[in-house]
This record gives sequence, structure tokens and C-alpha cells, in this order.
Amino acid sequence: MSDPNPPPAAAGPVPPSRQARRGHGRITLQDVAEVAGVTSITVSRYLRDPAVVAADTAARVRDALAQTGYVPNKQAGLLASGRSNIVAALLPNLSNSIFAETAQGLSDGLQAAGFELLIASTGYSLEREEHQLRALLGWHPAALVVTGRRHAGGALQLLAAAQAAAMPVIEIWDHAGAERGQRRYRHTQIGFNHHEVGRAMAAHLMQAGHRRLAYVDSGVAEDYRAHERGLAFADAARAGGAQVTVLTAPAGDAFDAGRQVLGELAPGGARRPTAAAFANDHLACGALLEAARRGLPVPAQLALLGFGDFSISRQLSPALSSVQLPRYEIGRETARSLLDALRLGKPAVSVALPWTLAARASTAPA
Repeated sequence: MSDPNPPPAAAGPVPPSRQARRGHGRITLQDVAEVAGVTSITVSRYLRDPAVVAADTAARVRDALAQTGYVPNKQAGLLASGRSNIVAALLPNLSNSIFAETAQGLSDGLQAAGFELLIASTGYSLEREEHQLRALLGWHPAALVVTGRRHAGGALQLLAAAQAAAMPVIEIWDHAGAERGQRRYRHTQIGFNHHEVGRAMAAHLMQAGHRRLAYVDSGVAEDYRAHERGLAFADAARAGGAQVTVLTAPAGDAFDAGRQVLGELAPGGARRPTAAAFANDHLACGALLEAARRGLPVPAQLALLGFGDFSISRQLSPALSSVQLPRYEIGRETARSLLDALRLGKPAVSVALPWTLAARASTAPA
């Protein structure tokens, strides 16, 4: 007796791979080839470089990939070739546009060459960075990118071992220059010298006529690059005959911390600073907004200088003077150096990228 309610017919061709997949249930390259009516070698060639496959064949393969939902098994490819197409990068913070732009530059530079970026956020923690390095190395990346030149002892050993195994290692957002000879392990650096920036920030404020200066440091204990700028700022200020005070911003939201710090900077005594530099623009913008709320004229009574040159800094009134950084360029230059090392066998080369101190109304001389 026939079924009065037969099941509906399939809406389209059923990939013949459903039987071939058996227990693991994973779509295979052969499954895609059968749906497209081509060989698995053609599908593999399309996945490596679509431009080398004839247009009509490429269209069939593309449709088959969409229909089957095929995802390449990268681990299997790694086992077969011994080489990964992943570049692992450890960044301090992904919520900060400074590092997000660097990640974008890295991704843009690598993806066009067939490499993908795997990112981990350290939260500025050296201990966490070491744990993440161990985890990422388990994926056998083609190269490693880490932020800064300061690492825990275990992390230094991991980086040295990776480099000894011919894995390119690049430290970004730093360029120590002459200080490199003092390090136990030496790696390629792409970035800029934070001591130079700190000295330039102090020089800018002294050239504007200020002799009582302050540096508002980052409240993140392991933000070593901000601390380096602060030390250089203080040394340059004292060498120039200026008084200098170094304050540490409270932990938490940087805008709120900048507002709180302004209370310690506001004029009221003979030793109060007449100009302050900040570890980052968010702190400086918080202070600038609080100064406006209090009716404290900037720069007439207190000049403010930031670091990072975020978009908001140019929109406030007065516009914030700040240090413009090669955020995106660090990523692109790092990608370029890695590709030279991975594809051409060239050694990665350290590069010092330019930065600029953009003088605006918040530090204009009286």
C-alpha cells in the first residue's frame, strides 16, 4: 500500500559524498570535485589560486564549494607539507584602536599572499603572553609576531627556540636601537624608539616656555613602553632645567582616569605644573574634558600633550597636541618583512618607522 503522504522530493542534487563521508561526517575535497564534475586536483588548484583555473570551471567549483559547505582541513595540509599558512600575533589589547590598526595592516599584507593571521590578546601581561606563546606554537605557525621587546624568561626561551628552528620572529611597536646589544635574545624589531618620543615630548613643552612639567603615566603596570617614555620625558626635562613630576593614572577607564588626574594638575600652588604630557590620548582627552568642565583654560593655565593622535583628539576644543604614530604601517611593514622571509628566504630586517609630534592649540605658546 502506498504512503498517502510521501516525503517531499529533494530541492536539488544531493552531493554523492554523503555516503563517502561515512563516520566522520566531514565534506571532503573529493565530494566537492564530484558535485562540480571536475577532478580533486582541479579543486585543490582552485583553492590555492583561483586565477589559474578556467573561468567556467572556476564557477562550477565555486558553486560546489557553496553547495557542500566544504572547509579545507588545514591541519591535514600541515601534516602533509610540514608548513603552516598561519602567522601568530600577540597584541596587548584589541579594544584599543592603536593595536587594532596594526592588526589590520598585518592582515591586509598577509592575506593577499595566502597567509592568515591568528591573534591573541595578552592584556599587557607577560605571564599570559608566555602561556599564549606555548599554545600558539602548538599550531605550528609559519611566523611569530610579538609586541615590544620585554618578555618573561620562559617566553624568551620560546622565542629563541622558534627562531633557531628557522621560524621568523618579529617584535613590533618597538625599536630599541643601541639598546639591542644589551639583550640576551635578539629579534627583528619594527616600530619606533619610545625613549626618543619621550624626550621629544618634553622638548616640545619646554620650547613652548614651560618649566614646571608633569608626565601622567599609564595605570597598567606592564605597559613598559609608556613607562619608558615617562622616564625619558623626566630625564630630558631635568636636563633642560625644568621641574618635573611623574604621576600614575588610576586603573580603569582611561577617560575617567584622566579626569581624576586633572585634580592633581590644576593650578593652585607654586610647584603645580604648567604643562603635562600623558601616556596616551585617552588620558589626555579625559583631562581636557575635565578642564573644560571646571572652567580651567587650556593652554593658558595648563598645556596638555597626548600620545597616539586618536581621531577624537582633533575634534575637541582646543584640539589636543599629540604624537602621531605609524599604527597601520607597523602592521604592513611587518607583513612585508615576514613574506620576504617566508617566500624568498630573506632575513627579516629591523625597521625604525617615522612618527610626528603634531602641535595643536592645547600646547600653543601664550
